Amino acid sequence: MNLYLRTMTKQIEIIRKTRAFLLDHLKDLTTEQLNKIPEGFNNNIIWNLGHLVAAQQGVCYIRAGLAPRLDEGFINTFKSGTKPGEPLSEAEIENIKTLLFATLDQLEDDYNSGVFGNYTAWTVRYGVEFTNIDDAITFLPFHEGLHSGFVTALKKLVK
Repeated sequence: MNLYLRTMTKQIEIIRKTRAFLLDHLKDLTTEQLNKIPEGFNNNIIWNLGHLVAAQQGVCYIRAGLAPRLDEGFINTFKSGTKPGEPLSEAEIENIKTLLFATLDQLEDDYNSGVFGNYTAWTVRYGVEFTNIDDAITFLPFHEGLHSGFVTALKKLVK
């Protein structure tokens, strides 16, 4: 296994473990608590989880000129700059929990298959330029950690 492949495999493993930690951390919350938007916040816990899935699709697939592996409506609901609408049902929440791992498995398969060859360079709001899929995947654990912090703060306010 070459160095890049090992590095990207490790990054995806970090994301997988972060997402597993989040779900374990949230297992005692109700549907109502997952949907609650505390005063002073723009979103809720379940929006943050959906956002992780949508952002991964945008950063990895859309920026590579590929069709996302999810419905465009899902991505538009949870992309940066959006806010939660109506509370999500228990079934919708379970779907997001499933997508956290299914989309990550798909990303790993697609990366290993070499489908990300036409990545369009862009600069994220933090001033970092991504020129290829390796840059994008390397960014994802930072993004996951950022939202894990938001989720942890939100959990304290909804209990």
